[in-house]
Amino acid sequence: MKHTLIKFATLINDNCRSEADVLIVNGRLEKIAADITPLAGWEIINAEGLWLIPGMIDDQVHFREPGLTHKATIATESRAAVAGGITSYMEMPNVMPPTTTRQALQNKFQRASQHSAANYSFWFGATNDNASELRALQADEACGIKVFMGSSTGNMLVDNEQVLENIFSHAPCIVATHCEDTPLIRHNEALWREKYGDDIPAAEHARIRPVAACYQSSALAVSLAKKYGTRLHVLHITTAAELSLFEAAPTIAALRKKRITAEACIHHLYFNQNDYAWLGHKLKANPSVKSHYHQQALWQAVKEGVIDVIATDHAPHLIEEKSRLYFEAPSGLPLVQHALPALFDLCQCGIFSPEQIVAKTSHAVAERFEIKDRGYIREGYWADLVLINPQAELKVQREQLLYKCGWSPFEGKPLQGTVVMTFVNGHIVWREGAIIPSPAGMPLEFNRG
Repeated sequence: MKHTLIKFATLINDNCRSEADVLIVNGRLEKIAADITPLAGWEIINAEGLWLIPGMIDDQVHFREPGLTHKATIATESRAAVAGGITSYMEMPNVMPPTTTRQALQNKFQRASQHSAANYSFWFGATNDNASELRALQADEACGIKVFMGSSTGNMLVDNEQVLENIFSHAPCIVATHCEDTPLIRHNEALWREKYGDDIPAAEHARIRPVAACYQSSALAVSLAKKYGTRLHVLHITTAAELSLFEAAPTIAALRKKRITAEACIHHLYFNQNDYAWLGHKLKANPSVKSHYHQQALWQAVKEGVIDVIATDHAPHLIEEKSRLYFEAPSGLPLVQHALPALFDLCQCGIFSPEQIVAKTSHAVAERFEIKDRGYIREGYWADLVLINPQAELKVQREQLLYKCGWSPFEGKPLQGTVVMTFVNGHIVWREGAIIPSPAGMPLEFNRG
């Protein structure tokens, strides 16, 4: 039996801090106590001065496998994820072929079992014509059903009203939506092309995909969910207007009662429209990064519990792709390797507390998706843990990136708070700046009836 003892850690867990030792036995948390005496043969880790937190569960990533592996793979991006403190992820269906059949879903699980450094689950994609596959889907077979109510990457837009009604009325598990109004966006693209031609300035992306496009689509999703009692999770909220659609859940107990929840992503919390000036199309994402006013509204919504979950929407593209003119530059940016450092950097700025970050990236995700034995530091749970040095500064440098795409929007930025060590199922997979090669990840299990 493998024993690992973490000594003198400051635990940030369940909205409080405590000093404790943590004993891991065969991948699970065996004991949490003030002073555990080690025995011969145990691995001892001195965590004095460090925070010990449950690993981030990222409910929205694009790892590009299969079919788009020139941009990323499960192997490369899961290793970048654990370097950023992410111990579990849920990967999106817009790959090639898209994950819109149960066989394609099973194939992804098989790939991950061989290559993933982090725990994993996969979204099942809804389309206008895969109703029979959706009907056969079991509640615990996928992390949820993804509906693109606004076109993004790939060809998975669901714009048939009857199909949407059927999805919301019969979904066996949580439905997650990408909400943007495609006709309005297409109209704006035509107007902006008339003004600028193909070389549209990067900052105009926030105007081409404006507040109205997000609000109209999100309002439709929420109305359908209320009509049918659907468990709905609206992804990457970007506007103050949309926040009025959601109720606040200031505690985890309140979150458990919600059927409709909202997510914000790191790039919308960290950057705003002013950052297009130096990042250009590297900051191009769908939905768009908007003004400081909307950024501030998102910050407040996180603190009040209107935003329930923080994710990355990690979506890597090659730098040469992002260097093209507006219409040819794809949307999305790589984020997982600096997920927790970026969020703890916002804590250092006084925007969030570490307890809020842990709740939104671990506890709330586990609760919302009914994930079994993860998301907390609790005896009996899997040892998905991250040691953070809150005093250390991380300067993001390109040569240290683990992404296959090879770039980051944080390059050159100093982030206050580094990931010292990451445990996945009790295995150390990241230690003081180095990956410890191990396909340590396991499929997520769900407590779903």
